[in-house]
Amino acid sequence: MVYQLNKSQKEIQKAAKEFAKGEFDKDLAYELDKNQEFPEKIWKKAAELGFIGMHFPEKYAGGELDVLDNVILAEEFCRKDSTIGSALMLSAFASECLLRFGSNELKEKYLPKVAEGEMLSGAAYSEPDTDAAFDSLITTAVKDNNEWIINGEKSYVLNAGMAGFYCVLCHTNGDQKTSLILVESQRQGITVIDKGEKLGLRMTATSDLKFENVRVPLGQLVGKEGNGRKQVQSVLDESCILIASLALGTAQGAFDRALDYVKQREQFGKKIVQFQVTQHKLADMVSKIDQARAITYSAAQSFDAGKLDVKLACMAKLVACRAAVEVASEAIQLLGGYGYMTEYEIERFYRDAKNMEILGRAPTHLKDIIAATIVGKIK
Repeated sequence: MVYQLNKSQKEIQKAAKEFAKGEFDKDLAYELDKNQEFPEKIWKKAAELGFIGMHFPEKYAGGELDVLDNVILAEEFCRKDSTIGSALMLSAFASECLLRFGSNELKEKYLPKVAEGEMLSGAAYSEPDTDAAFDSLITTAVKDNNEWIINGEKSYVLNAGMAGFYCVLCHTNGDQKTSLILVESQRQGITVIDKGEKLGLRMTATSDLKFENVRVPLGQLVGKEGNGRKQVQSVLDESCILIASLALGTAQGAFDRALDYVKQREQFGKKIVQFQVTQHKLADMVSKIDQARAITYSAAQSFDAGKLDVKLACMAKLVACRAAVEVASEAIQLLGGYGYMTEYEIERFYRDAKNMEILGRAPTHLKDIIAATIVGKIK
């Protein structure tokens, strides 16, 4: 399927491409990746142009655009630079919790700050010993007059230490039901625990958080008390589409660099691209990318039509992330020794692709969800 972009989508694609070309400097990307630094200046410029939270409603400083528009933006950003692009697009991670379930007061207070580049947001869902269904959470939030008192530890929190607020999943009042609570990062009792070096997405902070008697107002409950697990699962389903688009752009970027190289490099008196084996590799690579694009765009369209197709969203992430890993790996092979060199960027695209594959929902969990929709309940 070749998806035909409409005029508005083409304009978004063009604007994203021009912005990335002008701002995503190759040498800067190398330094930021090396030092695990967030691209703050680029992020603020992107926010000024309306690229952050562009699918938020206008009253919350968003562009009130479709999720598919956001997908097109993410794809173009990561096509130019997988690490900078993903850092920008993940800067609002967990804001969907507020957007979909938060009170008007919470939305009005925090979503404009995210969209306008004043603060990042972070998702504090998982714990050191939790499973994909969050069945073994130990973090608690206990009511004390007009406040929640939160205690516990969260692991692998995106944007930890940099976010202005976190959406924290916890047990409330000793009940086994879970709730989501917004916690500002400056609250007393929050400790950021650095996880050290990581393979990819090195411009996006990933650390653990410890909560020790952290007090927040009762009004910072996100959605209904006891609905936290259901809300998080819904947001993670939606995030599959975003991560798929990051992977799609990463795959396309790795392919672009490999294609450019084989068109220039000569071996045995011929351009490498003239060999049939090279052409077949390119054919396989572009087939995987186009398949990933078709299913990712379809998942986004389904969501924009008013209903999230969970199976389709999970399939999009599964297919797009696998395509990104395989295409980037093949691109390294086509470049030979140069593929390992930072100057040619593909090694970084490969590292980022591998991280995207396990971000949010891991492949095994995605397959569990897809299989459940196929098999249904077994009597």
